[in-house]
Amino acid sequence: MPVMTQTKPAPKKLFIKTYGCQMNVYDSERMAEALGGQGYVETATAADADMILLNTCHIREKAAEKIYSELGRYRDLKDEKPDLMIGVAGCVAQAEGAEIMRRQPLVDLVVGPQSYHRLPEMEAKARQGEKSLDTDFPEEDKFERLKSRPKAARGPTAFLTVQEGCDKFCAFCVVPYTRGAEVSRPAARILDEARDLVERGVREITLLGQNVNAYHGAGPDGSDYTLAKLIWDLDKVDGLERIRFTTSHPNDMTDDLIEAHGTCAKLMPYLHLPVQSGSDRILKRMNRSHTAESYLRLIERIRAARPDIVMSGDFIVGFPEETEADFQATLDLIEEVRYGYAYSFKYSTRPGTPAAERPQVDAAEGDARLQRIQALITRHQREIQQEMVGRTLNVLFEKPGRQKGQMVGKSDYLHAVHVDADDVTPGEVRPVRIVSSGTNSLGGVLLD
Repeated sequence: MPVMTQTKPAPKKLFIKTYGCQMNVYDSERMAEALGGQGYVETATAADADMILLNTCHIREKAAEKIYSELGRYRDLKDEKPDLMIGVAGCVAQAEGAEIMRRQPLVDLVVGPQSYHRLPEMEAKARQGEKSLDTDFPEEDKFERLKSRPKAARGPTAFLTVQEGCDKFCAFCVVPYTRGAEVSRPAARILDEARDLVERGVREITLLGQNVNAYHGAGPDGSDYTLAKLIWDLDKVDGLERIRFTTSHPNDMTDDLIEAHGTCAKLMPYLHLPVQSGSDRILKRMNRSHTAESYLRLIERIRAARPDIVMSGDFIVGFPEETEADFQATLDLIEEVRYGYAYSFKYSTRPGTPAAERPQVDAAEGDARLQRIQALITRHQREIQQEMVGRTLNVLFEKPGRQKGQMVGKSDYLHAVHVDADDVTPGEVRPVRIVSSGTNSLGGVLLD
């Protein structure tokens, strides 16, 4: 009799589209891992997918409407493939909830950022024809539920979430409502994940949190760990070359964290420290709990610890009731700090936040202020890049460049650096002499 062989079922294909911050990038990786146990492998195109998952962000203006528009593009695909699963995850899912399914009936599941460890159960339920919604803030540790990860090789850099949520309640921000209160992961679990990443090829880890320097996780010995203590433990991980963290709040920039910038060799000389405005009146209306002066004195202390550090920041222009004098105070602060990078946005309302109910700045004036602040930030950015020319910088190479024989990586200061070299592999850290500065990158020559 012929021997019957059992063929292995073809893997199902998962397409994830990620919006917004680095934490969403990290979350998308974990969602893919969670669904990998259900037989899914990732695909780069929605048309090939058996499941489409939109991991959304609520920070930008009209974020929800953009997601509804994106979902509308999948209507024909759903008609062609009735078994196609479509899900919405992340902060828009948390904010909109069941309204997403009401407005777009093609959506099979909606999951908030604190519940994505439940995706396998939700997918199974949806496969049975039952819509699935989970936007709870469960007590169970989603990271503990997802601690088993496949051992696939990784690129040289990775994100690692250490803290989620925010207790600051800035008047313009939805994060406390979509991500919940501040929660820090236990240090031992973070260290285990970091070692696992290094074993898989990672050389640089960026620690993530909505308010990352508010980290207070349980230490391996039961003590309360600060972010600085966590960094010093990561410093001991063999094979880990670089440590970064983002995003920080000025009020949580502790003495031990400032000291670590001056003494921990693996902690890179780059710090993203948003201030949002240079006007004390606007800062108070934003509920930022710091002043322009306290921020500037903090920058002085950080630069005293690490004189070559490159600063990055965030700015909102056209915040409700902002006057020209308020805006000028922001320009003055930028002139004093000189940011190597900075992100600036024109204020846009977020329903449910206090600032949404206040008198708004004229839209044209907001646009004009945004152009002015971006011109100043760009000038400083290019000046600081130009100051790198002639220096020797360590570069962590990540991937081939656009040109044949070119490799691209990041300097200690997070500048993109490209070199012409055919003997460099991703993951190597090599000294590079910087010879040119472009719009958003540096050009260099390998020294060994």
